[in-house]
Amino acid sequence: MKVYLDNAATTKAYEEVADLVKKVMCEDFGNPSSRHILGMEAEEYLTRAKESLGKELKVSPKEIFFTSGGTESDNLALIGGARALKRRGKHIISTNVEHPAIYNTLGYLEENGYEVTYLKVNEEGIISLEELKAALKEDTILVSIMHVNNEIGSIMPLKEIGKIIKDYNPKILFHVDGIQAYGKLKVHPKEFNCDLYSVSGHKLHGPKGVGLLYKKENVRITPIIFGGGQQKDLRSGTENVPGAAGIALASSLMYQNHEQKYERVKELKSRLIKGLNKIEDIKINSLEKDSFSPYIVSVSVAGIRGEVLLHALEEKGIYVSSGSACSSNHPAISGVLRAIGVEEKYVDSTIRFSFCESNTKEEIDYTLETLYNIVPMLRRYTRQ
Repeated sequence: MKVYLDNAATTKAYEEVADLVKKVMCEDFGNPSSRHILGMEAEEYLTRAKESLGKELKVSPKEIFFTSGGTESDNLALIGGARALKRRGKHIISTNVEHPAIYNTLGYLEENGYEVTYLKVNEEGIISLEELKAALKEDTILVSIMHVNNEIGSIMPLKEIGKIIKDYNPKILFHVDGIQAYGKLKVHPKEFNCDLYSVSGHKLHGPKGVGLLYKKENVRITPIIFGGGQQKDLRSGTENVPGAAGIALASSLMYQNHEQKYERVKELKSRLIKGLNKIEDIKINSLEKDSFSPYIVSVSVAGIRGEVLLHALEEKGIYVSSGSACSSNHPAISGVLRAIGVEEKYVDSTIRFSFCESNTKEEIDYTLETLYNIVPMLRRYTRQ
C-alpha cells in the first residue's frame, strides 16, 4: 500500500491541471508579449487566470502578480517592500517560527542595514498581540507573519494582527506568507488588512515553479528582477503561462466543495491523533483546535530519531517528513519546536504528517498499524 502523507512538502497535481498545462505548453504556446494571435491567446490565459484567482481571494485581478513560487513571492514582498520604504525607516518585525524563505531573506536585509525584531511564540506557536504592540515603533516599515506554520500547523490570528498594525500606522506594510494556508483555509487578504500575500502552486495540487504575490493596488514595492518590464515592471521575465493557467485551475478545484473537504481532513487528523496517543512516550505538537490547521500533524516519538522513523515508514510505503522539506538540508534554520518549548528529548524525534483531500481513513489506519509495529522495534534497537 502506498500512502502519501507529505502534502505540506508538495502535492500531486490534479489530472485536469496537468492536462491544461500540457495543452498550454504544446498547443497554445505563444509568448504573451507577442502581438500576433498566438501571443494574444497566451495573454488571454493570463487574464483569465488573474480573474479566477482574484475571485477566490476577493481581490482585483490587477493585484495578482505571478512568480516562480512561494520563495520568490516572499523575497519580492520583503526585499521589494523594505527597499521601497527605506527612507521612512529600516525596522522590520517578524516571528521566530518563520519558513526559511522568510528567515533567510530577513537575514539578508539585516546584513544590509535593516533591524529585525523576531517575536516569540507561545507553546501553540502563536505570537503575543501585546508583544506585537510593544515592538511597533516610529521607524517600523514592514511586518511579515506567516498564516499557517509549515511544521506544526498553528494559525496566526491575522485579523487581530492586521488591525494592531494599521491602527498604529496605516503606512506599515503587512506581509503574510500564506503558502500552507491558501487552498486549505478561506483566504481573503483584505479581511486581514494585508498588503502582500504569498502563494505557491505546488502546495495546492498545481504545478511546481509557479506562485503568486497579492499586492494591494496602491502599495509600492520595488522589483528585484529586472528585464523586459512584464507585469507592470514589477516582475520582469516572460510569464509562465502554463504555470499561471495551472495554479488558477488548481485553486478553483481546491475551493470546490471546500467545507466538505475541510471537515473530512479534520476527521483524518482526529483519527490519526487518537491512534497516535496509544503509543507510549510521544508528544503531539499539533492540537485539535480551531487555531491549528487540520492539514498538518507534528508528532515527536521519544527514543527514535525522526529521520530513522521516516525511513522505516518509507520501507512500508508510507511517506512523511521529518520537518519542513525546505529546511531539511539546514536543520539549524528551523527552531519551531524549540520556540514552542518542546523538551530536548523530543526535538530530534519529530515527524510531520500532512494531508490532502484524497487521503483516506484506510490510509490512516494502515499508518497507525505500521507505527504500532515499528516503534517498539526501533526503540529496542536504539536501547541496545
